[in-house]
Amino acid sequence: MTMTVTTEQTGRSVPSRPASVELDALKAALDHQREHVAGILEGLTEEELRRPMLPSGWSCLALVRHLTLDVEQFWFAGVIAGEPDVAGQLLAGTEAHWCVPDGMNAAEVFADYRTAIARADSVLADADLDQEPAAWPVEIWPSWRLPDVRRILIHVLTEVACHSGHLDAARELIDGTTWLGGNPYAG
Repeated sequence: MTMTVTTEQTGRSVPSRPASVELDALKAALDHQREHVAGILEGLTEEELRRPMLPSGWSCLALVRHLTLDVEQFWFAGVIAGEPDVAGQLLAGTEAHWCVPDGMNAAEVFADYRTAIARADSVLADADLDQEPAAWPVEIWPSWRLPDVRRILIHVLTEVACHSGHLDAARELIDGTTWLGGNPYAG
């Protein structure tokens, strides 16, 4: 939404920058990375999504589960909005968050991811970049703290971008597909 203000010097109305320009830019970058996560995995079978890609045993689907619980849900609903026991859930299940529960299919994992993103977006819609987080998991990080929503959002953006890169590499190993298509080194 473009607002206008009247300047005292000229008496003319001129467009002003919305207060949320920075938030909008950060959110757009995060949305792009979220789309990348889902987009690079499009077309993979349930078996391919569950295939362990590294010796640690994570799969593409497990990485989406991690992004759902430990990134979108934890940072937005838990830390920024202060919903109870999110830190407790993280402490109780960090390793489990990298596993897809028995009986949960890929469609359910992606649906949970979309739901967590929608909740995160609603938290951001009510947030100010300079506001302090409503909760901080001192039991996880007693001497480290992100002081405001701005830094939390930058941290989340960095983490999602890093993991979308992991998914790029995993997808290329699975079937040769790259996000941009074709061989990135072809001339």
